Amino acid sequence: MTISSSEIRRNMTILLDGDIYQIMEWQHRQAPKAPPTLTLKVRQLSTGNVFERKLPGNHKLTAAPTERRNAQYLYREGDFYVFMDMETYEQHLLGDNLLGDAIYFLPEGGELILLMYEEKPILVELPSAVNLTIAHTEIGLKGDTQSGATKPATTDTGLTLQVPLFVTEGDAISVNTTSKEYIGRAD
Repeated sequence: MTISSSEIRRNMTILLDGDIYQIMEWQHRQAPKAPPTLTLKVRQLSTGNVFERKLPGNHKLTAAPTERRNAQYLYREGDFYVFMDMETYEQHLLGDNLLGDAIYFLPEGGELILLMYEEKPILVELPSAVNLTIAHTEIGLKGDTQSGATKPATTDTGLTLQVPLFVTEGDAISVNTTSKEYIGRAD
């Protein structure tokens, strides 16, 4: 399926030069007395490299025929992470190269979206926030009541972040998956 520059959306996947790219940003420019140009900031999904591509403004792009599937993280097996497709119950083994920083937001039983291309996972999409458990943190100093005072903490998934002084080991917290910041206590 071909798309024009007006149909481009963030995180859309396209085919360029026989490879799949995810669009991170784009800009369409029409300078006076010059042909229009389309500047794309894209991530090559096979390598994870991010770069800019300049194309003629009237260039038709080909949308990658991808499918989004709900999946659940089951467990870690050696260097791989095992996910189960929630519809077909098929299991997928994904490595660090595909997951990247997403491994810090995957408690066992956590759900996410797998972007599939030709029945193979090519990208993971995390929810905007996840609930994690604090595995280690120092005890907040008594009397240190400065407004907004924080301390370092490590979650059970290995993520290190700043949390308020009242958070203790074993507490469940909510974390923003984009900024890697503490949001609040989990329900």
